[in-house]
Amino acid sequence: MDGGHRVSLGEAIRVWARIAALSFGGPAGQIAMMHRILVDEKRWIGEERFLHALNYCMLLPGPEAQQLAVYIGWLMHRTLGGLIAGILFVLPGVVAIMALSWVYALLGNVGIVQGLFFGLKAAVLAIVLEAVVRVGRRALKNRVMLGLSAAAFLAIFAFNVPFPLIVLGAGLIGFAGGRMGHWAFVNGGGHGAAGGKLLADADSLLGEHTPAHARPPLGWSLKVGAICLTLWFGPMLALLLALGPANVFSEIAVFFSKMAVVTFGGAYAVLAYVAQRAVETYGWLQPGEMLDGLGMAETTPGPLIMVVQFVGFMGAFREPGALSPLLAGTLGGLLTTWVTFVPCFLWIFLGAPFVEALRGNRALGGALSAITAAVVGVILNLAIWFALHTLFGQLAPVRIAGATLDLPVPSSLNLPSLILTVGAVLAVFRFKVGVVPTLGACALAGMAWHLAGGV
Repeated sequence: MDGGHRVSLGEAIRVWARIAALSFGGPAGQIAMMHRILVDEKRWIGEERFLHALNYCMLLPGPEAQQLAVYIGWLMHRTLGGLIAGILFVLPGVVAIMALSWVYALLGNVGIVQGLFFGLKAAVLAIVLEAVVRVGRRALKNRVMLGLSAAAFLAIFAFNVPFPLIVLGAGLIGFAGGRMGHWAFVNGGGHGAAGGKLLADADSLLGEHTPAHARPPLGWSLKVGAICLTLWFGPMLALLLALGPANVFSEIAVFFSKMAVVTFGGAYAVLAYVAQRAVETYGWLQPGEMLDGLGMAETTPGPLIMVVQFVGFMGAFREPGALSPLLAGTLGGLLTTWVTFVPCFLWIFLGAPFVEALRGNRALGGALSAITAAVVGVILNLAIWFALHTLFGQLAPVRIAGATLDLPVPSSLNLPSLILTVGAVLAVFRFKVGVVPTLGACALAGMAWHLAGGV
């Protein structure tokens, strides 16, 4: 079962549980932590192979860190290993977000809770801005990548171009550039270790060879794909047939199934899309509540995309039908999590065997670089969207050169929120305070402001 690498399944379970418990800090922190444990400490997998797996996961819709865990778990211990790694990676977040959603639904209107989330919003804004800078430094290494990022930002911010089209366009440009060997795409992005001697694939426990189970016949790939598709679409089709398309559970299943195939670039890149639809189309949330949910996801282990469980919870909680609101919210949150993460296993189990045969492919690397650059622009759009809805009480649509922009009404500026946001930005950028301390300090400041009569 260990494929010759001498790592038992029991040891793998303990390692993946440890990784799950430490998976704070968003995708960058989670990937860095996995690299430290799996490459540097345990020496399960070599540097090049780790980065090759990460590059594939970056090209996929969904949370790249969780899919990277599935990929490496699959490489080490076949399908069972991938299931264990992927499920353990999200399990702590599922439990934590569900508990916080209950608290929010029951006590969200209590002043002290409002104060807490008032503070969290400021910290989340600073963290999203830091994500723009962090990803930008890694991805925008030349003018071509900078231009792709700027074009992606203008497309989504000013002209409301659908996010999947932005990703597709960037990927095609990068694929063509990489295939032609253009310097901007060959050296335009990627990830690297933070110094020190790199672990060669041949010196890792897995080795540099491709395990037998990583070269499955086409029939096996079709079988596992059919099983994953059934697990993904089965609940959605059952809900549509039993409850109709207008029921909140059907809407949740359909919407988040769609989201599962467009969430390129991780949580930050897609949250503006989710927030806008959840607020404006379905009425599941108020604008500020998406930031509350993101604050929950930032302070709990697991992928940041777990915030969608909060969205599904609140949507079903507010339209419970014949169920009690808390039961409906719980089922809505779990349904959201199911249709969000089952596709992640499909992408890996179906695609990873083919990707293993593409190690060193220049076109694939070029597509990764271009998509990562475009995602920087999309994350910037998210930061601006959050800032406008947090710092201002009113926005007014304005048409400029064929584009429609939602600009703030200056008189609606929330001065306490601005002060707290500036403090959070200084903490993150000037004093290099970590994510959790910044969130904790802002939460305490928000509660103090409430006790002083401000919220």
